[in-house]
Amino acid sequence: MTGHKEHHSGGSSSSSRYWKRHYDWRRVEALLNGFGQYRTVIDGVSIHLLHSRSPHRGAMPIMLTHGWPGSILEFRNVIRRLTHPTEFGGSPRDAFPVVTPSLPGYGFSDHPDGPGWRRVRTAKAWAKIMPRLGYDHYFSQGGDWGAAVNVQLGVLRPKGLLGIHLNFPQIVPPDLDPNHLTPEERVAMSQLEAQQKHEIGYQMQMMTRPQTVAYSLADSPVGQAAWIYEKFGMWTDSNKNPESVLTMDEMLDDITLYWLTNTADSAARFYWENSGITMNAVTINIPGVSRCSLRSSTHRLARGPRRRSPILSIGTRPARAGTSRPSSSRAPLPKKYAASVGCSADELQD
Repeated sequence: MTGHKEHHSGGSSSSSRYWKRHYDWRRVEALLNGFGQYRTVIDGVSIHLLHSRSPHRGAMPIMLTHGWPGSILEFRNVIRRLTHPTEFGGSPRDAFPVVTPSLPGYGFSDHPDGPGWRRVRTAKAWAKIMPRLGYDHYFSQGGDWGAAVNVQLGVLRPKGLLGIHLNFPQIVPPDLDPNHLTPEERVAMSQLEAQQKHEIGYQMQMMTRPQTVAYSLADSPVGQAAWIYEKFGMWTDSNKNPESVLTMDEMLDDITLYWLTNTADSAARFYWENSGITMNAVTINIPGVSRCSLRSSTHRLARGPRRRSPILSIGTRPARAGTSRPSSSRAPLPKKYAASVGCSADELQD
């Protein structure tokens, strides 16, 4: 335990020295301006977004939504790959125009001045973004809180949404009986319970007392940096050494965005607003793809259709991403778009 603390203390100290002496925020401003920045007012809150168009005709747009402690900056390395796939060895049919909104209270989006901005309300707001940009049909993707918002988009089924992709799914069947688990499911539940016991202290703090932690984070740039840096260490596949997979600039870009916009409190409040969320699977009625880390066994909790499953099934390898089954009342996803979500047209049209 001592070594664990020393590691993060040393890492955050070195990042703080670099932040003070060498860091260049103007580089990030140029990066964001290059993508194209916009704001649109929805339900009384101004939402900031990046909108990057593709030069390829017929490209199907996709909306990407971040979580905490992420931001729109986490998509910087994939946006051009999606809009200009031919520059990276891809085909024009792989192209997507990309829209990346900042969650309410995050980044350059407004801080809501009243309660009620939960994941459902956010999903209803997100359903208005793509039509405002002139897109009649689109896909949507999200991780962390972005996944929770996308699940609600799948429940709402707004006009034009063809499918969702999640990398942080709600996967536990509501009718799961702990006394009748398969060996694989027991391993999965053990992992999930260990995570809930040892790794969600930050979550409980923000879900129950967001304002308390916000005072310290808003008052100290080093405190804000350490609060986020620790998560880079725990949530990257880096053996708690985030510098092995992320550059110092990439981490500080995200930290600086939180600091300059003073969003420690409003971001934490999104946890408080959504404190009732669970890991229980939610039935959706549009095509959905989800991928889980191969290091985790929690995907074993996703039950197939022969076991009266929730509609979302989980794939663990990119080549075998699971899909949800659209209801018979919904038109099947056109074959021309099936390849874009990483599964066959047959899977999507069952």
